[in-house]
Amino acid sequence: MPLVRNGAIAEDRFVRILDDMPVPDGLAAIVPAARLLADAGELARRNGALGVLWPNDRNVSELTPHLDRLALVALVFPNFRDGRAYSQARIVRERYRFRGELRATGQVLRDQFLCMLRAGFDAFEVSKDADAQAFAAVVSRYSVHYQPAGDSTPSMSMARLSRARPAAVLAEMPRQD
Repeated sequence: MPLVRNGAIAEDRFVRILDDMPVPDGLAAIVPAARLLADAGELARRNGALGVLWPNDRNVSELTPHLDRLALVALVFPNFRDGRAYSQARIVRERYRFRGELRATGQVLRDQFLCMLRAGFDAFEVSKDADAQAFAAVVSRYSVHYQPAGDSTPSMSMARLSRARPAAVLAEMPRQD
């Protein structure tokens, strides 16, 4: 499955581990949510980056004790009509300040890509190579956004304020990320 990361087609360094498989030491691995919660101590002691595959019907607050040890959180879109992973992404990025890779997986469609970016996703598993190329092109399509969002792009109003006010005033304003 092609992976788009930071607007470019990328190689996936993570290996998906099933529930009962041993997690190899020294490799970047993605484990299911249940496995992370059940074996958190054991997984924390291993060498290698760790990621979790988090279903959209599970509360992301359960992730908070583990976020500082995770390099990746993969949120699942089980079908194109189910947008709960958008909310999960915003919560993980904005409330819990997760700075690792936030990956969209499952039914990741072209027409939802920009919304996923704005929600805070920075990596996307897509089903077709042509989709991967289209996703990579969308990243540079828009340079201005009117609404604040989960990504680090300042909104148009903040950009206008930064041009109109001295830097000292801007430093006192709350950040949008």
